[in-house]
Amino acid sequence: MVRRHELTDDQFARLEPLLPPQRPPTGKPNRDHRTIVNGMLWRLRTGAPWRDLPERYGPWETVYSRFRRWRQAGIWDRVLAEVQAEGDAAGTLDWHLHFVDGSTVRAHQHAAGAKKGAAPKRSGAVGADARPKSTSGPKAAANR
Repeated sequence: MVRRHELTDDQFARLEPLLPPQRPPTGKPNRDHRTIVNGMLWRLRTGAPWRDLPERYGPWETVYSRFRRWRQAGIWDRVLAEVQAEGDAAGTLDWHLHFVDGSTVRAHQHAAGAKKGAAPKRSGAVGADARPKSTSGPKAAANR
């Protein structure tokens, strides 16, 4: 039974050749790639912390570690490039249409609300027409 966030047999059959070998040349065998990838998809789809990963996907440390190692090794970049190449060859990609998610466009913290060319306000500036900021105390009585 395929759960909501998991790959179908056809989807995994397309993805499997793009992943590293299931059995490394040395060391102990990896956990099943399909289980680990399904755990990654669950986490990315739900936005939950890695530690909240359901037990059916194995230890969260294993899933996170493999996700991080594959990202650093460029596995996901190669998967994306291959899927794009397949889509382009099939004519199903429209290269003229692009989307930019607002959460990926960062603005500087000072980019909001300032008027262009306006001199910055300085606090504590004393001028001839400056009025006292407080009306209590001996200074305020002397200024009246």
